[in-house]
Amino acid sequence: MAHMVFCSRYKQELEGLEEAPFDSDFGHKVYHNVSKKAWMEWLEHQKMLLNEYRLQPWTPQAQEFLVEQMERYFFGEGSELPKEYVPPAH
Repeated sequence: MAHMVFCSRYKQELEGLEEAPFDSDFGHKVYHNVSKKAWMEWLEHQKMLLNEYRLQPWTPQAQEFLVEQMERYFFGEGSELPKEYVPPAH
């Protein structure tokens, strides 16, 4: 049976992640409160942040920034978009 969570982003019960995304208190918070759907959307948002800010994800500064943005994306007012960001046209 799927792991179900009350998703903090969608405010409804949805299928959760199969495991915590990282081994920390915050990773477990994400596991218990973020749906698989919201997580997949975050991964796309994270790619945009990495590209737009030209971040190197292995650096502590980039990791700290991404965790802060993730906290805001799932549990706060939402992650900010870069000022110059123009969404791709579909």
